[in-house]
Amino acid sequence: MEGRWNLLKALMVWELLWLPWSCLCQRRQELPVLWIMPLSSEPAWGNVTAEVMPAVQLALQHLGKQPAPLRNYELQFHFADSKCDNAKALKAFFEAIFYGPKHLMVFGGLCSSVTSIIAQSLKAWNLPQLSFAATLPALANKRRYPNLFRIVPSNSAVNPALVKFLSNYGWRRVGTLTQLEERFTEVQKNLAEHLKQAGVELVEAQWFSGDPCAAIKTLKENDVRIVIGQFDEFSAAKVFCCVYHLDMFGLKYQWILSGWSETSWWTHTGTSSCSAQSVLSAMEGAVSVDFETLSSQHIRGVSGRTPQEYKQEYDKRCMLKGLGSSKFHGFAYDGTWVVAKALTRVMETLKYREKYSAHRNFTVTEREMANMILQAMSDTKFFGVTGQVLFRNGERVATIKFAQFQAGREVQVGEYSNITDRLEFAGPIWFKGHERTRDHTHVYPQRMEISMVLYSILASISVLGILVTIVFLFFNIQNHNHRVAQMSSPSLNTLLILGTLLSYSFIFLFGLDGSYVPEGVFDALCAIRIWLISIGHSTAFGAMLAKMWRLHLIYESISFRKRNIKNYMLIGIVCGLLLVDMCLLTSLQVLDPLRGTVKEFSLEFDPHGRDFAIRPFLEHCENIHMNIWMMIMYLYKTLLVLLSCVLAWKTRHSNTLTLSHSRCTWISVCIAGPLSVIGAFLALLTRDQPNVQFCIVGVIIITCCSVTLSLVFIPEIILMRTDPDGASLSKQFHSAEREKESERVSEEKESSTKQTDSSASSSMTLISTALIDLLQSDNKYLTMCISELDMELEELTRQLRELSTLSYTNMVNMQDSGEQTDIVTPGSYHYHCKEIQIGTEKCQTLPVGCSGCKDTEDINSPEHVQRRLSLQLPILHHAYLPSIGGVDASCSTPSSPSTQPRALMDLWH
Repeated sequence: MEGRWNLLKALMVWELLWLPWSCLCQRRQELPVLWIMPLSSEPAWGNVTAEVMPAVQLALQHLGKQPAPLRNYELQFHFADSKCDNAKALKAFFEAIFYGPKHLMVFGGLCSSVTSIIAQSLKAWNLPQLSFAATLPALANKRRYPNLFRIVPSNSAVNPALVKFLSNYGWRRVGTLTQLEERFTEVQKNLAEHLKQAGVELVEAQWFSGDPCAAIKTLKENDVRIVIGQFDEFSAAKVFCCVYHLDMFGLKYQWILSGWSETSWWTHTGTSSCSAQSVLSAMEGAVSVDFETLSSQHIRGVSGRTPQEYKQEYDKRCMLKGLGSSKFHGFAYDGTWVVAKALTRVMETLKYREKYSAHRNFTVTEREMANMILQAMSDTKFFGVTGQVLFRNGERVATIKFAQFQAGREVQVGEYSNITDRLEFAGPIWFKGHERTRDHTHVYPQRMEISMVLYSILASISVLGILVTIVFLFFNIQNHNHRVAQMSSPSLNTLLILGTLLSYSFIFLFGLDGSYVPEGVFDALCAIRIWLISIGHSTAFGAMLAKMWRLHLIYESISFRKRNIKNYMLIGIVCGLLLVDMCLLTSLQVLDPLRGTVKEFSLEFDPHGRDFAIRPFLEHCENIHMNIWMMIMYLYKTLLVLLSCVLAWKTRHSNTLTLSHSRCTWISVCIAGPLSVIGAFLALLTRDQPNVQFCIVGVIIITCCSVTLSLVFIPEIILMRTDPDGASLSKQFHSAEREKESERVSEEKESSTKQTDSSASSSMTLISTALIDLLQSDNKYLTMCISELDMELEELTRQLRELSTLSYTNMVNMQDSGEQTDIVTPGSYHYHCKEIQIGTEKCQTLPVGCSGCKDTEDINSPEHVQRRLSLQLPILHHAYLPSIGGVDASCSTPSSPSTQPRALMDLWH
């Protein structure tokens, strides 16, 4: 192998040196040029050098046949073997400079690193360089490489053509797959800038060095349809094997391969797990974009030949030497012409100046010579075999071609000219579905909204609940002075009703979203929602907490009768809870207000394979520090519910006047409290499922409100209907109270034996005080009853006198008619107390004194008294007893108290 490369090197040097000697008879001026290329170190790079040599030889041959002044000069190439190694290349470069001859410029440069390091030192040596194979985009930096020209376009020269191609098909959303090598990463960065300027969205940029499957999978997950691949032909088989396995080809996807146009690379599939047929299937329809290596136009260029004619001559030379074809041979051919035309122009300019100069010894410095050569190359313009040769800021303005893989072969479909900025298509682009590929799945946004049926059902139930609550409110206001209602504290019941009304109203607003209200209104709706549910919950449970606290004090504390629990104290508890709510909600509204936000979910593709998808989105209320605020609110509400449940549990066994009421109260607290806490956490967990969340919240609110109102008000309504005047309530109270007092006395007696004498005396004093208060209340109430009965008795006495007068008149008339009877005058009656048996009960008649009565023998005789009693007592019985409700009610000294003491009424008020 080493001997073969040495022979090839000797042959190339001999061929290049033979041409100048063969034309000595013509006395052509030699123009020494240093050619830096790898010759033997790397076989791959050495092949490129050998494959472009026939093109340079053809250029020298064609130049020799050109008219003056080109035929008057001869390019003389001197080789320096770079071996694609920076140190060896620099050594060869310095030796060529040192040993001579004096070179006018440098030609070649294949390896990017070698070209870069030599190009940076050219300014110091005042040497221009023309490269025909270095395509690294970084070499376009003129601040670092001011003396470097390139006849070959940069790899990034395809990017403007790519953007034009994308715009032509309306693709505004692309992704990139880039191999982690400098020549590809630089192109990708430059492409990203061009896409941004053109308004094309770069959805995803993926990089790979070994296995590309993970990067390709990420592109698919992000719904990238148009993929721009930037990798070499050695990695292409791996890439399209992954494409085949991930099913990223066909109708929905379009691959664009940037920067290379090698053919038959798919036959080398040894590094992949796919067959050549699988790779070709994935590759079908892919578009490759690269600079044009040989013009397709049939135009005779500067050499007098068309690109096709030149290609025939080049292929013939390669065939004779057994060489392959390099993609850079056309640039080497046109580069030789650029060097020859630039140096010829400079030499002719120098001759002209020397001939017409005023100074006999005309000289030009090396710096001036280099600048003249650089300017001459900038002004060079001709049509070569690679197309129009034109430089812009040292870079070749190239023509970019587009080709598509159709049926396993490349077919040229378009061409882009950087000079005219026009994209022309030579043939149609083939798409599998007979329509262009879309750059993304057509996504239909779908709002996740609450079902109208579900909203209607819960809203209807809420309306019914609100109507019932309003009925309870009117009932509570109308009967607030009734003894049963007062035992339940009408003020707290009013607050409880207001809290449930706010909670019911929350259901209507909670079911509204952006489909029902405008965008600006939704932000205000977020604030109203949290205010309604928070104030409603605190008001309702605050009232229940106040009730439980009152019951706890009454039935658990020994000295409860010495503490006068007023309504304002109970309402103050609710107001304190509402004050905490107001502070929290105001801070939330000022510092971090809730706003309507949109949350998008993953795409839901069509199950039938059609090219569209649905993206669900949800509108909900959120702020920046949502978790912190919710944690504070939930902690506060949970503590409120927990305290209410604890107090309800402690008073669950109260055997009191309000047994049914207290039992219903603690049952409602124990049901509504845990339900509200559970509902709050379930609503937080199901916030991404609006129907489930709305159903849970609505059902729990309706259940809590309905159970609470039913257990509070329905027992009161039943008790008022069965006992309108509260008589049975009074008897229950006294029996329960006496029982409780006896239990407390026994407990105190037992505890007094274990305690000191002072503590026992204190306990007995408290019990005695409680009993005295009870008896005083009974006395006060019974005195009031006696006063009412006295008034009724006076009225009956008046009626009795009228009846007595009528009876006396009848007796006089009967006497006048001849009947003998006793004469009774009005006002002369004096009743003595006498027991009269009426049914099974006894009633002692109250004496009614008459000041005008006369104790005469006739009138007050036993016969007259017995007669008057037989006449008047039935009248008294029939006129008096029905008006006061029975025999017991007519007694001046009732057998038992009928209602509760006033002291307890004060406690409940």
